[in-house]
Amino acid sequence: MESVSLLIRNAKVFNSYLKQFIPADVSVKDGRFYYIDRKMDTDFQAEAVLDAGGQYMIPGLVDIHMHIESSMMTPEPFGDCVAAYGVTTIVSEPHEMANVKGTRGVLEMISATGSAPIDIFYGIPSSVPSTSERLETTGGIIDCSAMKQLLREEDVVCVGEIMNYRQIIQENDLEITKFLRYLRGARPGYVIEGHCPSLLDLDLARFLYLGINGDHTEHTLEEVKQRIENGMFFEIQDKMLKPEVLEYICRNQLYEYCGFVTDDTMADVLYEKGQLNYVVQKAMESGFPVEMAIYCATYTPARRMHLYDRGDIAPGKLADFALLADPAVLAPSCVYKNGVQIFSQKSRQEFPVSYRFPEDFYRSVCLPPVTLKDFAVPADTDQEEVTVRVIEIHPDRTQTTEKLVTMPVRDHLLDWRGSGCLLAMVLERHGKNGNIGYGFITGACLNTGTVATTYFHDHHNLFVAGDNPEDMLFAVKQIQEMQGGFLTVRNGKVLAKLALPVCGILSGKGVRDTALGLKAVRESLEELGYHHSNPVMSLGTIGLPVSPAIKLTDKGLVDVKQGEVVPLIVS
Repeated sequence: MESVSLLIRNAKVFNSYLKQFIPADVSVKDGRFYYIDRKMDTDFQAEAVLDAGGQYMIPGLVDIHMHIESSMMTPEPFGDCVAAYGVTTIVSEPHEMANVKGTRGVLEMISATGSAPIDIFYGIPSSVPSTSERLETTGGIIDCSAMKQLLREEDVVCVGEIMNYRQIIQENDLEITKFLRYLRGARPGYVIEGHCPSLLDLDLARFLYLGINGDHTEHTLEEVKQRIENGMFFEIQDKMLKPEVLEYICRNQLYEYCGFVTDDTMADVLYEKGQLNYVVQKAMESGFPVEMAIYCATYTPARRMHLYDRGDIAPGKLADFALLADPAVLAPSCVYKNGVQIFSQKSRQEFPVSYRFPEDFYRSVCLPPVTLKDFAVPADTDQEEVTVRVIEIHPDRTQTTEKLVTMPVRDHLLDWRGSGCLLAMVLERHGKNGNIGYGFITGACLNTGTVATTYFHDHHNLFVAGDNPEDMLFAVKQIQEMQGGFLTVRNGKVLAKLALPVCGILSGKGVRDTALGLKAVRESLEELGYHHSNPVMSLGTIGLPVSPAIKLTDKGLVDVKQGEVVPLIVS
C-alpha cells in the first residue's frame, strides 16, 4: 500500500479550474498535494488522517499587495495572526521600513520572517523616498543600485508599488526609471506593481509602457475599465468594493484579471475583523459569487506573482489549505501549510515574539534639543494679518484639500489660536538635519488636545499637532522617550499611547497587545474630535507627499500636484 504523510477524507474540494466544489479525498506527500481522489476509493498508508466531515476545502489565501508595517507588528507575529484567517502566502512591500533604515531595513524584515508559519515574500521598495529629498527627509534611500541588490534575494518576487506615478511618465532620470530600463533587458516579464490613482488615456498608456502592469489604488469605474482593458491586473482592496465595480467585473466575467488584496490592515482591525478573509467576505456579501471570490483570493493572485506552486488544490502544488463549515463564511476550523497544521480553532493561541532586530533599530528617534520656542510660527512680515495655507481633512478619505485662513500676526509670529485650526509640525527625526516643517490642520481632525506620532507615511518623521504648545512639547518628549509610537495628550497628561520602538513604526509585540494599544489611541482621537472613518490612517497620511492635495513634511507644506514646497503664508 502506497504511503502518504496526510490523508484528508470526506471533503468538498474547491477545484480552481472548474471553479466549483467537488467531493473528494485528498492525499499529501512531502508537503505537496498528491492525489485528489474524486472516487474516494483509494487506500493509502497515511501517517495522519484528517476527517473533514464534509467541510469545504479551499486553497490557502494569497495576499499579493500588502504592507506588514501597516499592522505595526513585525513579520513573525503578523504571520501567526493571519494564519488563523486562512492566509498562507503574502507578498509584503516594506517601503515603510526602508524609509527608516534603507536596504538594511528590508533585509532585516526578510530575516525576521524566518519563524513565521506562513510564506512571506517581498517586493522591492521602488519609491524611497516617495518623492525626492527636495520634498522630504527619510532615514534611508533605495536607489537603482540598492534595487539590483535586493533583486538577488531569494524571497523577493516583484518590484513594489511605484508611487511617484506622475513623475515617472515624464522625461526623467529617477532611480526607479533606471531600474525599469535594467529589468527590461535583464529580467523581461518581471512583476512590477503600480500605484496610479486617476491616470487615464495617454498618461495611463505611458505608465503601462514602462512595464508596470498592476494597480491596487482607489478608482472610478472608468479608471477600472481602462486598466483592465489595457491588460493591467486589478487588485481589489476594501475601499474598492464598490457596487458598480463589482457588477462590472461579474457581468463581464473578468475574474482572470483581478484579485483581492488588503494593502493596509491595522492591528485593531486585524485582531477584531481579520485580514484578506475580511475583504473577500465583504465582496461575497456584496454579491460577488462565492466560487469566484475564492478563485480571486487564491489562484489569480498566485499567478500574478508567478507563484505557480500554489493557489490551487492539485497534484504537485503546495499543500496549503483551509477547511470551512460554509464557503461563504471565511472562518476556518483549521489551516494547513505544506501539509502541516498551523492553526486550529480548537487550540487557538498566540506565540511569543522571538526575533530581535539590531540594537540601533530600537534607537531611531534622533532629535536635536526641542524647546517651547520651536512651537512659535514665524511670520516675516509687518502686516497685521496674513492669509495662511491650511490642510483641510475630510471625514471619508485620506486626500486633503487646501483651505485659506486669515490669521493675525503679533510680534512677527502667527497668532493662530482662535483661528479654528490646530498647529501641526513635522520634526525630522532621523538625525540628518533637524528640520521642522510648520503647518495647520482643520476639518475632520482634533477639536482639542494634542496627538504625536512617528508612524507618519512614508518618511516617518515625528508629527505633532495640537491646540497647546506646552502639551505639544510634552508629547514630543514622550515620543522621544518611547523611541516612537502614538500618543494623545491633554492638559499635560497622556490619554492613550502605543509604543512602536522598532524603528519608530513597529511594536515588537503580538497582535493582541498591539491591537489594544492602537484601539485606545483610536478611541482617544475620536473623543478629541477626530471624526474620520479611519482617524489613524488619516493622521498618518497628512505627511504623504504623493497623496493629494496638500501635505506636510519636514521641508514644509507640499503641493502634491505641483510637486513643490509652497509657502505657509500666501500674503
